[in-house]
Amino acid sequence: MSEQKLATRLSEFEQTVAAPPLLTILYQDNYLVVIDKPSGMLVHRSFLDKHETVFVMQTLRNQIGQHVFPVHRLDRPTSGVLVFALSSEVARILSEQQQQNVWQKYYLAVVRGYVLQGAELDYPLKEQQDKIADKFSRDDKAAQSAVTRYHPLQQVELPIAVSRYPTARYSLLALQPLTGRKHQLRRHLAHLRHPIVGDTSHGDGKHNKLFQQHLHCHRLLLVAKQLCILHPITGEPLLFSAGLNELEPLFQQFGWPLSEDYYQQQFADNFV
Repeated sequence: MSEQKLATRLSEFEQTVAAPPLLTILYQDNYLVVIDKPSGMLVHRSFLDKHETVFVMQTLRNQIGQHVFPVHRLDRPTSGVLVFALSSEVARILSEQQQQNVWQKYYLAVVRGYVLQGAELDYPLKEQQDKIADKFSRDDKAAQSAVTRYHPLQQVELPIAVSRYPTARYSLLALQPLTGRKHQLRRHLAHLRHPIVGDTSHGDGKHNKLFQQHLHCHRLLLVAKQLCILHPITGEPLLFSAGLNELEPLFQQFGWPLSEDYYQQQFADNFV
């Protein structure tokens, strides 16, 4: 094989290895694009994660061949519905919708313990500040209003001992945040003593380890499952729904529903 051909093949191989996976696009028109964000992927570049090279914004831009404008965000370990505008004007309109509480967000979370009854938690949260990014910010601000609705959907008991208990119990919750504080769902569920499995900041390390060792699950079990918005131009209601993706085998093992219709119905029935 000639040196030129060898160099060409090596270049093609390197591009294949370096290329990030294609993002799942749930909706796209001339004004916005909606994706199913993978867990573990940063939305955009951050000096707090300088070693990272793959980001949702850049990957999506390259995938559709045009610039995208972020409208909201999901934490790195959270998967699910994520909206981008295709112009700054549309981004402004969608941002205003959020500020006016037009958007309806619905999540699924696997939490420690049995949650047997739904409720609305109104528990103010102090602003979480990063030691580097917010080192010049005031840390004496009053707690901000934070409201989350939650409803239990399923339970499972695993024959695995944790601490002093002979078995481990978990619940699948439907969640609706009515405010948008940083890490609101993770902090609210930790406050309820039902932390989300896989949460390394507010969770229970023993149960996180159980899922890693026995169930080969290494991610935060929080999914931005469904989002309802108004089209920024036509005003038409739009509903987007993310998949369970790599959580499907886990749900199947627990005997929990996989049907999209089931979760849409649960959100509609329990969150009026």
